[in-house]
Amino acid sequence: MQTDPTPSPAGQPAPPAGSASNAAAPGTGAQATRPRRADAPFMLTHPLHIVSLGFGSGLSRLAPGTAGTLFAWASFEVLNRYLTVTEWGLLIFFGFFAGIWITAFTAKKLRTDDPSAIVWDEIVAFWLVLLMITPVAFEGRLWAFVVFRFFDMVKPPPIRYFDRRFKGGLGIMLDDIVAAFFTLLVIALWRMSV
Repeated sequence: MQTDPTPSPAGQPAPPAGSASNAAAPGTGAQATRPRRADAPFMLTHPLHIVSLGFGSGLSRLAPGTAGTLFAWASFEVLNRYLTVTEWGLLIFFGFFAGIWITAFTAKKLRTDDPSAIVWDEIVAFWLVLLMITPVAFEGRLWAFVVFRFFDMVKPPPIRYFDRRFKGGLGIMLDDIVAAFFTLLVIALWRMSV
């Protein structure tokens, strides 16, 4: 049964249902489930958000995954002067497993399953790629970047399977690690062919 709109306090007709002025009040269930915007103030509310959002690189409005991968490349170039292969391996290993929890925490606060602003997954995965191909010339690292971004953005099978099958922090981290392995496979096949 249809009912007449309830008049507003000033005697004006109430706005139609679903309009902006008829939206749920702040703090209600509808408002609480709306995704939250990832921005600098949000990032600074907790140290784990800083890591998840790639130390700010994930806040890029234009291709945050690419920005996070570029941050991974730049940080690898700096840290590689100080870290051994074993230390890199430990950093990537613990970065992956801690990332499952860290990214899930930030995703929950952003109220989204896999926010594009979370780029810790790209960082850890591209560190793995760079570690495995080093030493290589700049052109080789550039091609590794391009191939990794292709697999991460397009998500061809079976990467798409992992992206859809696994949720939460594991899902966020896993599909990028699979993209890293496919990147390394392409590089290995290319090296065998030349």
